[in-house]
Amino acid sequence: MIDALLKQMTLQEKVGQLNQRLYGWQVYEKVNGQIVLTDYFKEEVKRFGSIGWIYGVFRADPWSGRNHTTGLCLEEAKEVSQLIQSYLKANTRLQIPAFLVEECPHGHQALYSTTTPVNFSVGASWNPTLYEEVQKIVAAELREKGAHVGLVSALDVTRDPRWGRTEECFSEDPFLTSCFAKAAVTGLQGDFGAENVIAVLKHLAAQGACMGGHNAGPVSIGDRELREIHFPPMVAGVAAGAAGFMAAYNDLDGIPCHTNKYLLQSILREEQQFKGIVMADGCALDRLTDRLPPVEAAALALSRGIDVSLWDNVYPLLEEAVDQGLVTMDVLDQAVRRVLSLKEKLGLFAHAVSTSTSAKTNKKNSVLQLATESIVLLKNQQQVLPIPKDRPQKIALIGPHIKNIYHLLGDYTPFKSAAECVTICQGMERYQTESLTIKAAEGCGITQGNAQWLQEAMAIAKSSDTIIVTMGGSSIRDFRTVFDDNGAARQGSHDMTSGENIDLAHLNIPTCQLALIKALATLGKPMIGLMISGRPHLIEPIESYFTSILYCGYPGQYGGEAISRLIFGDDTPSGHLAVSIPSTEGQLPVYYNYRKQAFQEDYLDESGRPKYSFGYGLTYGAVASVITSVRLFDGCIEIEGETENPSAMNGSTTIQVYLKDYTTDVIPRVKALCGFTKSMIPAQGSKTFSLRIPLSSLLQGSLLTETPEFTLQVEAENTIIFCEKFNVKTA
Repeated sequence: MIDALLKQMTLQEKVGQLNQRLYGWQVYEKVNGQIVLTDYFKEEVKRFGSIGWIYGVFRADPWSGRNHTTGLCLEEAKEVSQLIQSYLKANTRLQIPAFLVEECPHGHQALYSTTTPVNFSVGASWNPTLYEEVQKIVAAELREKGAHVGLVSALDVTRDPRWGRTEECFSEDPFLTSCFAKAAVTGLQGDFGAENVIAVLKHLAAQGACMGGHNAGPVSIGDRELREIHFPPMVAGVAAGAAGFMAAYNDLDGIPCHTNKYLLQSILREEQQFKGIVMADGCALDRLTDRLPPVEAAALALSRGIDVSLWDNVYPLLEEAVDQGLVTMDVLDQAVRRVLSLKEKLGLFAHAVSTSTSAKTNKKNSVLQLATESIVLLKNQQQVLPIPKDRPQKIALIGPHIKNIYHLLGDYTPFKSAAECVTICQGMERYQTESLTIKAAEGCGITQGNAQWLQEAMAIAKSSDTIIVTMGGSSIRDFRTVFDDNGAARQGSHDMTSGENIDLAHLNIPTCQLALIKALATLGKPMIGLMISGRPHLIEPIESYFTSILYCGYPGQYGGEAISRLIFGDDTPSGHLAVSIPSTEGQLPVYYNYRKQAFQEDYLDESGRPKYSFGYGLTYGAVASVITSVRLFDGCIEIEGETENPSAMNGSTTIQVYLKDYTTDVIPRVKALCGFTKSMIPAQGSKTFSLRIPLSSLLQGSLLTETPEFTLQVEAENTIIFCEKFNVKTA
């Protein structure tokens, strides 16, 4: 069918299938209670006689300007989807349906969609299986509106927490990131039928290694670093069947990713045998015109491997590029064939608009569980947590995050209604009784404070037994935010301290928050700290003020409930850091898996070690693990053991397995994660654990490049297991 259709298409119609120029929220408008398609949309249809992709029809946020009044509820979304496809069927010669593409970095960025924890939090859950279940919910919500494609950040491995998009990264570790990238694909795409969506994974590649934490900054790393750190999530995505990838804004060795033949052809197409589409990032192709005439930029990007554009003024010139002989029709046809094949595979030619309905059962339960498991207990002196629910006491809840749900949600978040969400205040107040009272005051804003706010906080704190304080950052956008052409914030609101283009030179918590914490500490009462942020912030300067600290990330729309359940012991902390927390910015980088080179780790004026390293996390209870068996069998490393929890509280453990000294040919990394398993251990109970780590998975991760001959030595430190002495040559 596809070849026959391709033969019928004109050059103009083919180019239309590769262009994704429209801002989707502008294709409809509400007039006198009716939804109509705009001339903006109709002119695009007329221009190409064919539309391949439309981005963000359902998007509702400050950039799009769509809100609960001007945006689309579920029934309206279905109506608009049908209007678009019906118009294309009636007004184009070949009646090819369009892909409706939606942003879903942490849930679908549309009204009445579920907003999940951001990737920075998700990685800390160390539970890809649960994340896959949540992504199934996201897929169902996309398809019930009529969308087909989900854009999801899954490839970026963060190496510098100053980068504002750290919140979009699962981890500083390639193996852990790869596990979640695979889960994103399997959750969204499923069996790749009419009830699922296409997953486009972004960004390819190495955007997390940007110079100095500058968004889209230069990347100065070699091929081995690319293969060991930044390519494994892409490899996992291909293996899981990802239908698409999005190129990154940065360069690799001076060549933009969008025209990088080595990246898009040699690695992705030839080595990995990828058959799907490659999409440009927003307006990225326009950036090529700083060095090339637009028509040459179009030809170069297409010939180097970009199939589909996004919002740029470059790919409309592909007709001219073909006519001038700058790119061949065969190359153009190859890209168009990929697009049409995906439409056929997803069933669009038969059913352009799905009639599926989102599964409501246990939707909240899964997202709430993910939020809970993503929170990391960093400190718990004198077992202050959990707070007993049956003990008479007065609690002061203080901090800039306690009442505003958007401070818990991350960048690229849709407008939310109060009924959909649980703030920290709301979550805590559910535990209030006649004898357990909770009073709340913000004390300051994210970056601004005043004497009155501080006085209000001090007043309730003085009469309390325990003080709970939030601290950290926010990725909140509002109508004061100034946006770039690609939707990134040029200048955030005064509360926006994280997100795309919101890079920081310093990772300290804002001055007004520090002043609030110091003032509260003078009261000499137990203080529990809640770090709310999309990146590591410095804990060293304020740690001594707190008896307990929970690192909460951005936990999503049920974050207030998740935090409260942990505070009062209805759930047990089970998160582990997926990104190391430095003591100062001067230590950066502090990722754990550096090469085992002989060097002086400490500086003259301070330690070179992070405050809390990758993999760290406490739990309630007293959990200990013992290895009972390790062997090489059937191409796998098999590890078995038992975990015990003799305490009176439920506990959690994540067995982490690392490689050490895995090569003698090059300098290996100090250690490299290669396997893990997570389980909850009941009070006064025990569980056995078993891990099978295929040697093939180590090969895929580029730590090893041929089947090794080795003797296996095992060293165990409770829940940390080291497998050593892989004597293998690396290519």
